[in-house]
Amino acid sequence: MKTSWTPVKTAIVFALCGAAVISMPGQAAGQAQPAAAPKAEAPQGSAAIRPGDDFFAYANGDWLSKTEIPADRSSWGAMGALAEETNQRIVKMIEGLADDKKLGGEPRKVSDYYRSYMNEPAIEGKGIAPLKPMLAKIEAIKDKAGLTRALGESIRADVDPLNNTHFFTENLFGLWVAQGLHDTTRHMPYLLQGGLGMPDRAYYLDNNPKMAELRTKYQQHIAAMLKLADYSKTASDAEARAAKVFALEVDIANTHATRADSADVLKADNTWTAKDFTAKAPGMDWNAFFKAARLGDQQKFIVWHPSAVVGEAALVQKVDLQTWKDYLAFHRINQMASVLPKAVSDQRFEFYGKALSGTPQQSLRWKRALAATNEAMDEAVGKIYVSKYFPAENKARLQQMVGNIVDAFGKRVDKLDWMAPATRAQAKEKLKTLYVGVGYPDKWKSYEGLKVVLDDAFGNAVRADEFHTAQEIAKLHRKPDRTEWSMPPQLVNAVNLPLQNALNFPAAILQPPFFDPKASDATNYGAIGAVIGHEISHSFDDQGAQFDAQGRLRDWWTKQDMEHFKAASGKLVEQYNTYKPFPDLSVNGQLTLSENLADLAGLAASYDAYKLASGNKAGEEGDRQFFLGFAHSWRNKAREAAERRGILTDGHAPPQYRAATVRNLDAWYKAFDVQPGQKLYLAPDERVRVW
Repeated sequence: MKTSWTPVKTAIVFALCGAAVISMPGQAAGQAQPAAAPKAEAPQGSAAIRPGDDFFAYANGDWLSKTEIPADRSSWGAMGALAEETNQRIVKMIEGLADDKKLGGEPRKVSDYYRSYMNEPAIEGKGIAPLKPMLAKIEAIKDKAGLTRALGESIRADVDPLNNTHFFTENLFGLWVAQGLHDTTRHMPYLLQGGLGMPDRAYYLDNNPKMAELRTKYQQHIAAMLKLADYSKTASDAEARAAKVFALEVDIANTHATRADSADVLKADNTWTAKDFTAKAPGMDWNAFFKAARLGDQQKFIVWHPSAVVGEAALVQKVDLQTWKDYLAFHRINQMASVLPKAVSDQRFEFYGKALSGTPQQSLRWKRALAATNEAMDEAVGKIYVSKYFPAENKARLQQMVGNIVDAFGKRVDKLDWMAPATRAQAKEKLKTLYVGVGYPDKWKSYEGLKVVLDDAFGNAVRADEFHTAQEIAKLHRKPDRTEWSMPPQLVNAVNLPLQNALNFPAAILQPPFFDPKASDATNYGAIGAVIGHEISHSFDDQGAQFDAQGRLRDWWTKQDMEHFKAASGKLVEQYNTYKPFPDLSVNGQLTLSENLADLAGLAASYDAYKLASGNKAGEEGDRQFFLGFAHSWRNKAREAAERRGILTDGHAPPQYRAATVRNLDAWYKAFDVQPGQKLYLAPDERVRVW
């Protein structure tokens, strides 16, 4: 994910990405009934909880009973703890750079960016003065032509619908630059829906008390920000403007696709010429818009969300100019809040942290400074990190594990009795050509053109954001590089890149509890091995199976093979639909299908690779270590507001249900003596087997 001004952000994103991302929110299931919440008081492995009733709580009970979510977090778990440890290492290295008087180049820029963000007295001293020229420019808009130019100028390369499933942008539309869906020789500009200040259309449209309460608080937040920035002189004026801005956002939300539809790449496969926009989406001057967005030389676009492009263009014409100006002003204030005085930053946290995520306390300043620096110069920070914290022997061992798991996955493909020879050949070709990046990229980004000025936190944020978008737009004039990374090395994460047929395993996730050089093969294959298998299998899940070995969106399955795959996948959808963490809210099995398929196939492939690596000598004790390693990697606790948000908007099931993936593997039953009548027990013919 790469966006400087996303409202909800943490020091590092805790996720594992496939053609989507492995995230964290939180419970395990019964055979035909929703599973109860884990009993946190039970010690790990104790007789108080049988593994066949709640494997998540059985494996993590001791940790659950002793762990409190930090006050500045909406959730906490294995990934969060590892990210925190990694961040502390990085920040010490960055702070140490300040003492080097001869320091230059990227390390100096990293140091100055971080120090500028940390200099709160300088930020307070400037007040809202740095924001004033932006607001004055908005106020100077005289007509819809000027509005169209302003909307175009606001566009940033801040979304990624395939690699990081990041659909959110406050700007009217989001830009993603990537290889074309059908043409592997060129990059294409992708246009996505945007324009909302809350995470998803559901927050504006769902008819329930919790959403209604958030809508009220959000409108109050809009008014508070307008007042704090001195955009509105009186509280009543701010409230009146906020009401109109909120009403506009409700209209925008009504044009948006659902989260489930957004994840459907076939619905996103819409190539429009530049001329098509005028005919298909009347309401604004698209030539002027694209010119202002630095996209005037592009003749073709992929419109990921046609309904939003059509609907939001119509709103540009329909809604009065002053409301649009107030809308732009609010979002500019909201986007820049973290580098404005404390009162503005605190108000932003009051809504996005407390109300939206249930987080009682804002992160310490150094954590926010590091997050901002990571976003501005992710790979420059990554260089600093790997120079000290990623030994060559770790990379070699991981590469061997990846090779073993790729081989195991290939053997599983060979054994599929339902797959036609033609489909099998294509699948094997995809495995053969898979690029796997371990630790850090082969070629690093350059930040030579980025200007960083010490003690100018506001200006640095603006310049970094514009620099990143310019870098992405420049890709439109060069050929795609399938070895290019989408994640920096210091991110606790992993990703499958379907258009590149590639995997990235950043250095930061290649440490305990996911990978421990001192641990047994069983534990490592259960933890990082399952992550590796997860990412490999994304190439063949409901989304990855739509892309061939060259990354083209192409149907390479026979009709019969696809029907079998969908039927087997449907059983997994039904399984996850039974999980109900709250009385009024269930897991969405369809929304989370890609990740659930990857969890299942990845765990199975890693288990096979582990058995082969051990020469099939490992017994039930090794199997127990393998499955416990998997469950330990998912240990997590979440605040209710954050978990509810995740269930509505995230393509990943809560971690306790992901740990329950084991109920579909025969070996787990034998390792833990799971019997009929226990809540997780599934009869052999009910266990989902896809790969």
